[in-house]
Parts: sequence; structure tokens; C-alpha cells
Amino acid sequence: MPIVTAFQQRHAITDMVVVADAGMLSATNLRDLDEAGLRFIVGSRVTKAPGDLTSHFHWHGNLFTDGQIIDTITPRDQRGTTTKTSDPKLKAEPIWNPTTHPKSWRAVWAYSTKRAVRDTKTLNLQEHKARAVVAGDKTARTPRFVTVRNGARTLDEASLQRARHLVGLKGYVTNIDTTLMPATEIISSYHDLWRVEQSFRMSKSDLAARPMFARTRDAIEAHLTIVFTALALSREIQTRTGLSLRRFLRTLKPLRNATIDINGVIATYPPAINPEVETILNALKTEKSRH
Repeated sequence: MPIVTAFQQRHAITDMVVVADAGMLSATNLRDLDEAGLRFIVGSRVTKAPGDLTSHFHWHGNLFTDGQIIDTITPRDQRGTTTKTSDPKLKAEPIWNPTTHPKSWRAVWAYSTKRAVRDTKTLNLQEHKARAVVAGDKTARTPRFVTVRNGARTLDEASLQRARHLVGLKGYVTNIDTTLMPATEIISSYHDLWRVEQSFRMSKSDLAARPMFARTRDAIEAHLTIVFTALALSREIQTRTGLSLRRFLRTLKPLRNATIDINGVIATYPPAINPEVETILNALKTEKSRH
């Protein structure tokens, strides 16, 4: 929170939405964000689905259609809570409102067939590993779906079946009202996190943010300033051209000017600009320079 509020004050931001993965999903973090007047969108752990989707499972079983979205509520305090969320007596999901649901957050659940295939593949691998450990064919720390009772390892069939019922589901928790942001926008905003992850990867690899050999504060700050300036330029290049940084460099790097002096006669030869390069260069020009 100190980092978020300092960023908000430094840039005079009056309204901000904090987007984070499931690692941020703790009752304390979400409460602090809400009390600070900040909106948030965070990933939800799939283990919360049975409680949030009680009504859906009651009326429809574990059947979902590709792209199906369920907008419901989830308890603010996930541990030891008695707060009711989805009521199996009602077929319609509750519409979250901070006034009528003071002990709940808004929860959006989405189903994807593609994700279900990927989740199933992961579960199959985890089941094979668990069975190998139980059989003694593989020695490893106790993996998922393996329980230890009286020193004996057994396969947790119940947990495995619960996990298979939830394949393909992805949840999102937010304090943004449905009138301000529909469920599809909640999901798309969360998915933009990949841009942040991409920037971290670019900083570490392409821009060589580390290893860092500097020791003094000034040298460290200078190094990181250069890295983040390069990152800002790289992202702007990607935005304007629609190309990855590597493809951009690979396309423009061969371009060379040649200056030849023959008996005092100097001739300069510009690089040959093909249509692809011309398109890239035009995309890099500012609006003012285009005119």
C-alpha cells in the first residue's frame, strides 16, 4: 500500500485500478485497497469456485459452455467465513452491490474450452506423478493429490475429482460495480497483465537489467534509469509499429549509409529502403513530422 499510494500522490492520480494476480488475493490487501478508495481486479484461486458457484452447480451441474461468464459474489474473508454467497435456492446469481453485500466482493468466473484442455493435461501429469509416488516408483516431496496417513502415502481421489470438476474455470475478484465495468471488461483488464510480465522479461533479457555490477547508489540508479528509459522507448516502438523489438532490430539493423571519397570527390549513398522498412519508419514519425 505505501508504494501504491506514493505512486498515486507523485503522479496526482485521483482514480486508479490496481490489477494483480492471485498472489494479491488476501483479505487484508483487498480491504486496504478498498479503504484507500482504490479499485482493484485480482485473480481468484480456483478452489473458491465451489462456494462462489453453488447455485450454478446446483442448477446446471458442472457443465459450462465455451466463453460462458458468471457474474456473482464471493466472501471478503475467505477463511472461516459464514457469509453466504451463491444461494442454491435461487437460480439467478446475485448482482454485487457494496451496500447490499457489505461482506462480499464481486466475483466474475469465466469458462474456456481451451483452458479446460490445458488444465486437464496438467491434472493428468499431476495424477501420474502422484500415483508413481504412492507406488514407490518415484521418490519426491509429497506432490499434489497425495496424502500421508500413519506414514503411508495414498492418492487423494476426492481432491482429484474436485479439481477435474473445475477445469477450464478462471475467477476474478473486484470492487468495481457492474454499472461501471461489465464482466468482459474486468476479464480483459486482468489479461493485460501479460504486458507487465513481458516488460519484466524484456528488462532482464533484452535490456540487460541484471546481473548488475554497480555498488554505489548513484551507479545503481543510473543503470536502472538507462534500462527503464530503453524499456519506455522499446514499448513505444512496439506500440507504433506493431512489431516485436527483436523483429524491429533485425529489420533495421542491416541499413547503412555509405560515404566514399574517390580522389577528393565525396559521394554519400543512402540505404536502400524497401516498402517494409518505409512502413516502419513512417510509423515511428511523430504526427508533427509526418506533416
